[in-house]
Amino acid sequence: MASLATAEACDTNVALLSSGDLRVLQPVFQIYGQRRAFSGPIATLKVFEDNVLVRELLETRGEGRVLVIDGGGSTRCALVGGNIGQMAQNNGWAGIVVNGCIRDVDEINGCDIGVRALTSHPQKSNKKGNGEKHVPIHVAGTLIRDGEWLYADSDGILISKTELSV
Repeated sequence: MASLATAEACDTNVALLSSGDLRVLQPVFQIYGQRRAFSGPIATLKVFEDNVLVRELLETRGEGRVLVIDGGGSTRCALVGGNIGQMAQNNGWAGIVVNGCIRDVDEINGCDIGVRALTSHPQKSNKKGNGEKHVPIHVAGTLIRDGEWLYADSDGILISKTELSV
């Protein structure tokens, strides 16, 4: 998939920004993983300090999608670690955005995927299986719906109602 510069996308899509069909996430995320820029259709997940559903979704074929996890902004444990990052890479996910923490940073930085998270935390999450898949979520000041498109690079993260042309 061709890379789309987020700054250029903002400059050339002023009408979409004005209408809300293109939205910019607040700049709260750290950059991890080998892919500095990534994009794809979004799969959403809402969990809190529990990563069972994260693993379940990333065990499926990614087909270039981006998993956006609303972890409630918790900084008390990690929702994604090195094993899950490697699984996401192996299953063809383009990236993972976590409104929460990751761990095993060196392992994740070795994976050929893009990862954004608030920060890192060494403690693993609970394993109860609580949460919701494919639901509208609020992350970094923005409503995000399953099936929308995400574009991320070193400048930031965009959410688009539809796929943008390069």
